[in-house]
Amino acid sequence: MLTLALLIVIGGGLYYFWISGAGTVTTDDAYTEGHPVAMAPQVAGTVVALNAGDNQFVHKGDLLVEIDPRTYVAARDQAEAGLALAQSQLASAEQDLAVARTSYPAQLAEAKAAQEQAAADLAQAEQNERRQLGLPRGATSQQNRDDAVDAANAARAKLDQTKAAVAAADDVESQIAAAEALVGERKAAVAQAGAALERAKVDLSYTRVTAPSDGWITDRGITLGTYVQPGTTMFSIVKPEPWIIANFKETQLDHIRPGQRVSIHVDAYPGLDLVGRVDSIQQGSGSVFSAFPAENATGNFVKIVQRVPVKIVITNGLDAEDPLPLGLSVEPVVHLR
Repeated sequence: MLTLALLIVIGGGLYYFWISGAGTVTTDDAYTEGHPVAMAPQVAGTVVALNAGDNQFVHKGDLLVEIDPRTYVAARDQAEAGLALAQSQLASAEQDLAVARTSYPAQLAEAKAAQEQAAADLAQAEQNERRQLGLPRGATSQQNRDDAVDAANAARAKLDQTKAAVAAADDVESQIAAAEALVGERKAAVAQAGAALERAKVDLSYTRVTAPSDGWITDRGITLGTYVQPGTTMFSIVKPEPWIIANFKETQLDHIRPGQRVSIHVDAYPGLDLVGRVDSIQQGSGSVFSAFPAENATGNFVKIVQRVPVKIVITNGLDAEDPLPLGLSVEPVVHLR
């Protein structure tokens, strides 16, 4: 009778264990993940101010690093001077264009008027020349004849001179076009100088490195006086929003679905009880995205159970003031129902 009772107790325990465990899946191949933001300077220089201590919590917008700005201040001042010069040259070219649009037509009109006057003077001089040369010698003197001939020759020279002046002033459109082209060139120079100034201002702003988000300073590799180069990581900021990556066996995925509740045990903090939910399942096993994926179509094949990363977000139990470091081992238990 005692044996029968013992068997019933053992059977009940086994049944309860089967019932309670059949609705869950777990794995010990799981770790905390997050968004570590690598902070790298965009300009080169010496660190003259550092407000980022090891593992310090910072807020978005906090000034963390200041790089020696003197070189970039000088570059900005030089760019401002270049812009001022370009603007002055543009103003002068625009003034010259305004003058050209009025003076060149006026010069052409004046030259044409002078030509018409020279033609009239020539006609009168030639008439006087013909009259003097046509008179009997007793009716006029040789001096009068010579003066009439000289006046006619001078009038012809004057007319030729005015014709040349009209020809020189006649190309009004090309002269104005040249002045307009110079204005366009000066405008382009102003735009180029403005862009150079904007770039200099941006470079100067890069000497002040601020926190892009809340988080903890991690893996700091600089100190006061360090010379930094663009693209070289100074430290990382770990955002206070960790999640879990659990690498379940492919044979465990049948009933795992997004939205299912997850109990999370953190090896580093045995007393910390976290609750989460399944966020998503990666569309591919870990081996597919490795640096050297398996080539199963070559050589001998040995079937290996693959693991698929499952993202689990933490929904409860995590204190925002108490960080959960990345890379910690955890054991998630997914409640299938």
